[in-house]
Amino acid sequence: MSVNVLEIWLVSMILMTGVVILVVTLQLQVTIKKLVNQTAPTSAEKQSWWDSFTGLKPLEKEKELLMDHTYDDIAELDNPTPPWFMYLFYLTIVFALVYGGYYHIYQDGNIQETEYKNEVAIAEKIREEYMKKFANSVNEDNVTVVKEGKDLTEGSQIYSTNCVACHGDKGQGGVGPNLTDKFWIHGGDIKDLFKTITHGVPEKGMIAWNKTLNPLQIQKVASYILTLQGTNPPGAKEPQGTETKTP
Repeated sequence: MSVNVLEIWLVSMILMTGVVILVVTLQLQVTIKKLVNQTAPTSAEKQSWWDSFTGLKPLEKEKELLMDHTYDDIAELDNPTPPWFMYLFYLTIVFALVYGGYYHIYQDGNIQETEYKNEVAIAEKIREEYMKKFANSVNEDNVTVVKEGKDLTEGSQIYSTNCVACHGDKGQGGVGPNLTDKFWIHGGDIKDLFKTITHGVPEKGMIAWNKTLNPLQIQKVASYILTLQGTNPPGAKEPQGTETKTP
C-alpha cells in the first residue's frame, strides 16, 4: 500500500520533535540534579523509593530547596518536575512513536480508511449471499409485476442507466422500438419482457442483460417499462410488431 508523502513528512516531523524534546528533557534533568547536588547539604537519610518516585520533600527540608533570590519577600523553591510526571511524559513520547509507526508508516493498524474498506467488503459479501439466495428465485415462469414505489424507482434508475440509449429517455424509441404504445415485437406482458431483457435479441442488436442485471433487477425494470404504456411522449417512434393488451 502506497504511503502519502505529506503523511510521511508529518510523521517524520512528529518523531523528530519527540526525539528533540526527549533529549532536551533528559539533559535538563541531569543539569538540575547536578545543581541540586551542589547546593543541597549532604544528609545521611535515605529517601524511600516512593518519595524518589513522587519527588515529594518533607516540610522540614523545605529550606534546602530555597533559591537565593526573592521577589517582594516571596521566596522561590527549587522544586523540579516530579519524576512520576516525567516518566509519564516519556511514556507518551514512546507511545507516539509506536502509534505513528504502526498506523501511519507501516499501516498495519485498523485506521478509519481500512476499517471502512473492511466494512464495505463485509457488506458486499452479505449482499452477494442475499442475491444468490433470493434474486435467483425469480424466473420467466413465476415473475410478476412489482408495484411498490421503491421497486419502480429502482427500475427507473436501471432503465436510465442501461436502456435510454436505444429506447429513449421516455421510452419513445430510437434504435430500439417504442415502449409506450400497445405494439410489441416479442410480447408485452411481464413474462415476455422479463424473457426479452434476460436473453436479449442478438439478431437485432439487443444484448442479453442477465450477465449485467440479476433477476430481481430485471423484474423491476420490466415493471417500470409497463408503467410507460399510454404516456404518448413527443417524438415517439412508429408502432412495430403486434398490438397486445397489457395490464
